[in-house]
Amino acid sequence: MTIERNVFSTKERLAETLADAIAENLNAGLDERGTASLAVSGGSTPKRFFEVLGAREDVDWENVAVTLVDERWVDENSERSNARLVKEHLLAGPASVAAFVPLYAGTPEPDATGIAKSNAALDCLPMPFDAVVLGMGNDGHTASFFPGGDTLQEALNADGPVIAINAPGAGEPRVTFTLPRLLATRALYLHIEGDEKAQVLDKALQTGPVETMPVRAVLSQNHIPVSLFWCP
Repeated sequence: MTIERNVFSTKERLAETLADAIAENLNAGLDERGTASLAVSGGSTPKRFFEVLGAREDVDWENVAVTLVDERWVDENSERSNARLVKEHLLAGPASVAAFVPLYAGTPEPDATGIAKSNAALDCLPMPFDAVVLGMGNDGHTASFFPGGDTLQEALNADGPVIAINAPGAGEPRVTFTLPRLLATRALYLHIEGDEKAQVLDKALQTGPVETMPVRAVLSQNHIPVSLFWCP
């Protein structure tokens, strides 16, 4: 698949332009069905983008549902929680009235019971997504599609919507949307920053096994174009 590359000189300009694109996607969904949905990634990279998007007043946030592409199996009080990050940086200001649908279900482990609860909570989520924003790790993972993941093949192929996954580089047990669910979207973005991430992306775009760099599954699919947003 051809990757649409959007390169920016500053993180601020990237955040503003990506927020413009996401707002347009959400408004298209709102116009068509009266509701819209957005799935975002955690980590430090999207903080500025979250703050810019959350301040937008031209989106009917009361009819928008926000969720995560993946989550560590930790309580929202944990500093490792992606849900906490989203609530602090995106769901503030005008966006504070949006509905947030968490992936963590509160059980001790993401066992069958916990994942069933997570999936049940997602029944209220308008699907398909209007926008999905992915990140990428230096090991070539995206969402929680980690090299060496014990359920990696299921994560890349199963219906889901979410499944549990454990991997050597993941830290805590995780829960992730499956790839088919993430590809069911109006627009798909890959947001990365820094020269090191650019080098990882260049490697991922080369022919090689998906198992060693699972982001290749996103970059090589033919369901939905990928818009890359990158700055040094």
